[in-house]
Amino acid sequence: MKVDSGAGIAALLAEATTLLMARHPDTARRTAARILGDLLGATPAELRLDRTRTVSPEQAERFMGQARDAAAGIPLEHVTGYAGFRHLELLSDARALIPRPETEGLVDLVLKRMNRGVVADIGTGSGAIALALAAEGGFDTVVAVDRSTDALALARENAGRTGLRIALIQGHLAAPLATGRFDAVVSNPPYLTASEYSALDPAVREHEPRMALESGADGLAATRELLDDARRVLRPAGWLALEIDATRGDRTRTLAEEFGWQGAAIHLDLFGRERYLLAQRSER
Repeated sequence: MKVDSGAGIAALLAEATTLLMARHPDTARRTAARILGDLLGATPAELRLDRTRTVSPEQAERFMGQARDAAAGIPLEHVTGYAGFRHLELLSDARALIPRPETEGLVDLVLKRMNRGVVADIGTGSGAIALALAAEGGFDTVVAVDRSTDALALARENAGRTGLRIALIQGHLAAPLATGRFDAVVSNPPYLTASEYSALDPAVREHEPRMALESGADGLAATRELLDDARRVLRPAGWLALEIDATRGDRTRTLAEEFGWQGAAIHLDLFGRERYLLAQRSER
């Protein structure tokens, strides 16, 4: 769509909805409104109430370009550049996983048990978990760890955007963390096998980092390392909260017990799937 003068919102949304129908038949209208709303800084309700509003030719061209990207399979969060996570609006791009609704429950699990002291988010990616803990808890320090320099750069940008203070550390899982310093360790580690990764929607495989998704022959390599080394960095009775693959709840709980964790339990996500492991280090 080439626009030489101001274009009306209604016409733009109609054209973008038609463009999006092939890939997003059930959500095309909502997706078009989300893209235009983010571009204009308006809510979908505000767009509906002001259908006669016009936008500049430059805005219209950008909007239709973003709609074409979404129709081509680029994730909506990368098209708009933003992703919501709990009460936060975060920058989102191919440097890290897109924050997902089920991961929000991991924050709840931690906050219901503690909100003081020192907590670490391992594999922080965009910084979503660490920033949510910093925003909603009363922690003295929130440490965010990732081995990817690109992911840490994105987390740093999100910290600046939100005005929240987190300490960013580069390294592999818990390896760079001090022994016995932390009251809680939380992580959404990679937990897919190679075959499970290959079966993912192309929108995920082509636009999100593989290193944040795949984890060894059984999908448990990173989880196993965390179950081993997180005991070292936690204080006695400290908490470990992990997001896990919903098909490996029993195996993950068994591993936690084998590594000596106390009260290892699997918790359900908002869709009723076995999504989280919660356990405590022993008191000694």
